[in-house]
Amino acid sequence: MIVRTAEPAELTEVGELRVAAYHAGHFLDAFPAYADRLRALGEDGVVLVAVDGDQLLGTIMLERWHEASDMATGPEEAEVRALAVAPSAQGRGVGRALVQAVVALGVEWRLERMVLYSQPAMVSAHRLYEKAGFVRTPDRDGEPVPGLTLLAYAKDL
Repeated sequence: MIVRTAEPAELTEVGELRVAAYHAGHFLDAFPAYADRLRALGEDGVVLVAVDGDQLLGTIMLERWHEASDMATGPEEAEVRALAVAPSAQGRGVGRALVQAVVALGVEWRLERMVLYSQPAMVSAHRLYEKAGFVRTPDRDGEPVPGLTLLAYAKDL
């Protein structure tokens, strides 16, 4: 398995992998319309993929701060977005490799902080983030739509 930047021609497949992984974990149940956003993510950031040969195993994205950022508050921050591992590849270290790669990218970009939102039910992802040095930042929790609480995490670099 290697982690690399996604090729533009792969972004449709990446979007479908995200949706499949979120569906499998029931993470779209509270807000099904988010599937469209998951498919479209990519134009405002760098999409990383984990691949084994020609098989796409997982993905994560790092998005620089911009005026419409969901969570980042300035140019010293970037948002980690859409960690997703194909259901068939879960439990193989794919998520850990993706989180390590996105942190390395944040260091390369010379960020002060990386931030992310996660759903309360994404317990496996929380463990990955915490092992990588992300800490809960409850003062930045959000509720983009009624009934969908998002937990905030941050990592100082």
